[in-house]
Amino acid sequence: MTTTFAEPPAEAVARDPHWAAKMARLRARRLPERTVSILDDQDLKQRVTDAALDLAKARTSALGRASAMEVPADQRETWAEAQPDVLAAQSALDEARRALEAGTLKLTFRALPRPAWEQLLREHAPTEEQADLGHEYNVEAFPAALIASSSVDGMSEADAQELLDNWSDADAKALFTAALLVNQTMRADLGKG
Repeated sequence: MTTTFAEPPAEAVARDPHWAAKMARLRARRLPERTVSILDDQDLKQRVTDAALDLAKARTSALGRASAMEVPADQRETWAEAQPDVLAAQSALDEARRALEAGTLKLTFRALPRPAWEQLLREHAPTEEQADLGHEYNVEAFPAALIASSSVDGMSEADAQELLDNWSDADAKALFTAALLVNQTMRADLGKG
């Protein structure tokens, strides 16, 4: 499909001498993206929570010591942050966060251009029964096709269908919802400017 751009009316250009710059910015807009994070090891998440709690306790203890040692009030935060137990707790939290990040799988989805979205809907039209129920697409085939089409990571339709079939209902819905929302979330403010 070839896209052609028409020149704006002369009166519009006269009213807005920056039209070309506006159009350039509009044409350069990137399609929105949405990332879904998948974490199978809940211990990693718990370690971050525990480490954050330990850091809070260490800071509270250090602030108490600062007060007892009569560190001036305006210097107590800085003094407490430099204490060995606070530094160790911060280091443990940083390490727990790195482990959590390494253990988290991220899938990224990018919105489809409108013509591709409409073509995907046509290719996966609802069955007569699904249409009677008000569905816009075939609820059996469309989710995997959308996930694959929107995947920045290169997920195939077969891989998407495998995940949808083998994951829990909640996880499968989260995967499909990420691909669906990135294609249906409006980024334009249509209110009064």
